[in-house]
Amino acid sequence: MKRLLPSLLSFALAGSIFAQYPGLTLPPSGNNQKSSVTQNIGPVQVTIEYSSPAVHAANGQDRHGQIWGKLVPYGMTDLGFNNGKPSPWRAGANENTVFAISQPVTIEGQPLPAGRYGVHMIPGQDEWTIIFSKNSSQWGSFAYDESEDALRVKVKPAKHEYREWLTYEFTARRPSEATVELQWEDLSVPWKIGVDNITDRYITSLQRDLTGASWFDYRAYIAAAQYTAQTGSHLEQGLKWADTAINKQFVGQSNFDTLSAKALVLVKMGRADEAKTVMQTALKLPGTTPLQIHLYGRTLLNAKQTKEAVEVFKYNAERNGDAWPVHVGLARGYAAIGDSRQALEHAKKAAEQAPDDLNRQSLQAMIKSLSEGKNNIN
Repeated sequence: MKRLLPSLLSFALAGSIFAQYPGLTLPPSGNNQKSSVTQNIGPVQVTIEYSSPAVHAANGQDRHGQIWGKLVPYGMTDLGFNNGKPSPWRAGANENTVFAISQPVTIEGQPLPAGRYGVHMIPGQDEWTIIFSKNSSQWGSFAYDESEDALRVKVKPAKHEYREWLTYEFTARRPSEATVELQWEDLSVPWKIGVDNITDRYITSLQRDLTGASWFDYRAYIAAAQYTAQTGSHLEQGLKWADTAINKQFVGQSNFDTLSAKALVLVKMGRADEAKTVMQTALKLPGTTPLQIHLYGRTLLNAKQTKEAVEVFKYNAERNGDAWPVHVGLARGYAAIGDSRQALEHAKKAAEQAPDDLNRQSLQAMIKSLSEGKNNIN
């Protein structure tokens, strides 16, 4: 066994690995507390589990300026426990640093299957190598075996504000990618995690989820159908889900919510006439509420379908009289076609009915705008 430098031996055995025993609750070796961080990237859960050493040693020694290239040597190092074979750094302290992903991802553009991986690193002044090992249950890197590598990537280190405790942090987060950094002392080591085909993955998850308890709830099928409309993809599947929400034996319901979900998907499929027919049925159902009719009218207004929106607001009045929020819709509808007089009349009636301060203030602002001859109201 090659003789170890005292500082390296101290780092390798800090606190003595023999102070730990499986199944016993004992202080962590070297006072290197366990930590973890979890981040979702779309439907993929990413977790890093690690033990966190400090710049100041357990005996109080200040090692600032002595971490990189010294306490953590550059390159591969003979730790004295692997038959003389050099090993990388454990990327933390004590047991393996573990990188766990619930679905496949890319690391710096290279694919990595779902699973749990031991993380090791080969530090360098200008370039680092990050190693993801299929063996995630080692103590550090003492028994590291290159044949168990699942992936290696090269990244660039960067200067960072001082960090006393070694930390992993997700520093950039987007729907389909994130950047995670190892941060310690005055250095950070970032790498990018990517998730491709996000929409396809959500659809796959929805298909799986709808075989569980959600199978018995029509509202779950509504949500799934709405997702396809929102993304504009898998619309045929979305239409099937919408029809299931309406027609599924013992589960489906033909109500405003299920029918409007179907209409939404049909619109996205370019089948606007069919969607309109479905919505006419939804509007006339006995259980459809004044608020649901009103919100559909607002949707038409936002889509610049002013004539159709006014028709819906008038239908709401014919069906529900002075019920809230009938007059709100009429005020907006008449304002949209430039009829300030009728818009103002209905806005005043709506303000008298307002159920809360927020609606009352909004209507008072509408009345002020209409009184000034402004039809462009929010």
